Amino acid sequence: MKAKTSLFIRDGLIKTMKGQEFIGSILVEGTQIKALGENLVAPEGAEIIEAHGKLILPGFIDAHCHVGLGEEIYQNEGDDLNEMTDPVTPELRAIDGINPEDEGLRDARLGGVTAVFSTPGSGNVIGGTGVVLKTVGKVVDKMIVREPAGLKVAFGENPKMVYGGEQKKMPMTRMATAALLRQALVDAETYLEKLEQGIEDPEKVPERDLGMESLIRVIKREIPLRAHAHRADDIMTAIRIAKEFNVDLVIEHCTEGHKIAEEIAEYGYPAVVGPSLVNRAKVELKDKSFETPHVLTQAGVKVAIITDHPVTPIEQLPLCAALVARAGMDEEEALKAITINPAEILGVDHRLGSLEVGKDADIVIWSEHPFVLKSRPETVIINGKVITD
Repeated sequence: MKAKTSLFIRDGLIKTMKGQEFIGSILVEGTQIKALGENLVAPEGAEIIEAHGKLILPGFIDAHCHVGLGEEIYQNEGDDLNEMTDPVTPELRAIDGINPEDEGLRDARLGGVTAVFSTPGSGNVIGGTGVVLKTVGKVVDKMIVREPAGLKVAFGENPKMVYGGEQKKMPMTRMATAALLRQALVDAETYLEKLEQGIEDPEKVPERDLGMESLIRVIKREIPLRAHAHRADDIMTAIRIAKEFNVDLVIEHCTEGHKIAEEIAEYGYPAVVGPSLVNRAKVELKDKSFETPHVLTQAGVKVAIITDHPVTPIEQLPLCAALVARAGMDEEEALKAITINPAEILGVDHRLGSLEVGKDADIVIWSEHPFVLKSRPETVIINGKVITD
């Protein structure tokens, strides 16, 4: 059995993102954090990384992007975001379309983003399941942290534009979008009932349906609906349907969330907010603002800040958080919105999002605070290995 390699990061300013900040060291063994503290001594044979005068943070997490699916450079050949031939496609899986050689993944890790939630696009009412993965690796199966990690659904203008335009089919209206989603969830409830009946009577077992299997995970609250919703009314429709079917929900984009922050907080659903570092390319972005995450946080909503890469380049995630802080959010809260908050929203906080013993050794050493414009990640460590590209 191959011995675990040791890595010792010495004498940096450690921000654990769990409320602790101190000058100290971190011992990494294999892929995990073995120890961290103020008076650690490097074990014999460990590789030493000097971090004196530097800031040590957990790797950043982008809680909503399309990296690997919407490839850079290969904009036609590498465009696997939307299967725009049917508005209801819960059987699709992002893992089957992700290219680990996408330049966006390289940009992510070099920018200090060590994990992402990559999801199908918003062309369909139901687009398929998304996946949490690390931003380094040759084979996507070995990069996975959680799969599936949510079922993408979309409200608003995108499904209307795709199907109500040249195709002249449902959905042409917001009403139809909601109706298609409701029907799919009802069908999943019926399918689940038949499966349960089949335990007692094998003749009642339905024919296998991959789309229904994905939707059942939502019905059983194993994964949430990840609801693309910019406008306040679309956000409330997503909430209405989630409450009707008693399913978990993450509100994606939420660019008008500041208008109904108290209502979102009342229902307890988290929001992944952005992209904000873009122009108003469509009508739904009319009221986008870097103040939105702060308003939502103040109301009690758990918030993550996102790039929606390739809409905003993924390496600019810390810049997006810095601009949110400039717009009023507490600096610590803005850092949480790209570390521990997305980890909790994605259901991977047992492994990612903070510097703690037993968690994955995804660690970034910064020249100074990442919200300072001239700051840069000097050392990026993913799964206990220093990234050299």
